[in-house]
Parts: sequence; C-alpha cells; structure tokens
Amino acid sequence: MWIADGWKDYEVIDTSNGEKLERWGEYVLVRPDPQVLWNTEKKAAGWKKPNAHYHRSSKGGGEWEFFDLPKEWKIHYKDMVFHLQPFNFKHTGLFPEQATNWDWFGDLIRKEKAKHPEKEIRVLNLFAYTGGATIAAAKAGASVTHVDASKGMVTWAKENAALSGLSDAPIRYIVDDCGKYVEREIRRGNFYDAVIMDPPSYGRGPKGEIWKIEESIHPFVKLCTGVLNKNPLFFLINSYTTGLQPAVLAYMLGIELQSKFGGKIEAEEIGLPVTSNKLVLPCGASGRWSNV
Repeated sequence: MWIADGWKDYEVIDTSNGEKLERWGEYVLVRPDPQVLWNTEKKAAGWKKPNAHYHRSSKGGGEWEFFDLPKEWKIHYKDMVFHLQPFNFKHTGLFPEQATNWDWFGDLIRKEKAKHPEKEIRVLNLFAYTGGATIAAAKAGASVTHVDASKGMVTWAKENAALSGLSDAPIRYIVDDCGKYVEREIRRGNFYDAVIMDPPSYGRGPKGEIWKIEESIHPFVKLCTGVLNKNPLFFLINSYTTGLQPAVLAYMLGIELQSKFGGKIEAEEIGLPVTSNKLVLPCGASGRWSNV
C-alpha cells in the first residue's frame, strides 16, 4: 500500500463505527467512511467535541452539523496551500491520501527537468477537481492543462494555485467534458508528456454526458494514449470505485501503455495512517505507469 504519511496539517486521529475523526489544520471533523466496518471504543477527545460532524442519512446523502467551524480555512502540504470548505456530500475540497501520488510524480518531473532543464514537461490533468495534482505538477516544474466539467471546481483550483504562489505558473484551466477535450486535443495534434486522471464512479458532463466508470474507464485510457507524445514520462489513474482493484488498473495500463511504450507499471491501494492505533485506512487504489 502507498501511504500518504507526509502530512503535518492533516491526520486521521481515529476510526470507529463507520466514521473517521480527522484533524484538518486546527479543526476536527467527523465524517463517514465506508471502509470503517469496526466498532471500537472512541477514546480520542475529538469524538465528543468536533468542530463539525457530517451525518449520513439512511435515505442517501446526509448533512453537516456545525459546532465551531469557519466557512472556509486553509491547510498546507509542503509548499502547497489549499483552501477548504465543507460542501455537499461530506467533502472538504481535498483528498489528502492523494499526497502519495503528488510526491511520486513530482519526483519524476523534477528528475526529468534536472536532466533536460530547457524541456517543457506538459501534463494533462483530467477530472482535476480542486487542483491538488495540478499544483503538485506545477510546483515540480511542469506546464499543466487542468480539465474538469465543473466551473465551480475549476474556479476553486485557480484559488488554490494562487494561494500556493502559482498565479503566473503555466497552467491552463479548461471547463469541459474530459473525453471530448481529449478527442479535440488529438485532432489538433497537441501532445503531452504525462496524463493524470481521477475519474468519478459516476458523473455527468456539462451537456449531460454520462460517465459510468466500469463501462468507460478502459476505452478512456485507450483514448488518452493518443494524446501522449512518443516518449511519455508517466500516466496515473486513481480510483475510489471498489470494483476497480489495483490489479485491474495494472492490467489496463499494461494493455494500453506498456505494450506501446515499455516502461514500468505499479498498482497499489492508497491509504492514510491512523494516529490512535497505527493502522492504515484504505482510501482507494492507484495505477502508475512510468518510462523508468
């Protein structure tokens, strides 16, 4: 398992009875987590006095209960800064487990820049959300094209980039359906050194396009190989869908990437350390291809 253990502003304090107790900077939240199937004693003080608690509804969805939480606040990861706020369906605008992937591809970009200082490393970040991966790639020295179907998420990503000192960085922000954007880039002859994708289990594009990950992911990975240059640097797939195990991600990368470019494939669960018991909370899976 790849563990995001480099955080100082975030931690999973404890887990029990379908919920996790988290510290986001100076604020403590309780949020549901489907992986927490155990019901252990809640000894950590934060369980009794969190700043906010998201209660899941038996009918689906849920709602926040706020005690002492600002409408928005900021946390840091290394030299990156993120604006957070609680919003629909339990999220805060950041998936901290992804830091393990930020570190991985950030190192690849920096090493490539050290070998070829004048080279522009072009990264395409698809389903890019609030820009964690975009910021990590830009901080490492890449030029990034950030694509998401939600205008609100793209605006949020711009804010995070500005907070991280990247207002003038070579980042292009695109509000579009990711599949259609990739198709247009292929027709235009625009090629990239790397692709990052964090697709949802289910989603709709700006014009009602339906995305179901089990049906769409392999054709989409295949499509995205058409936007890579002749000697790409890396390709990253993230998945929060239970059915897409690491081996499945590795197999797709083998079919579509390794068969064409050689290189190396790795796929693992990703997770976050739990302070109270030293366990690791599973948070999905990632598949990585690189040319080294």
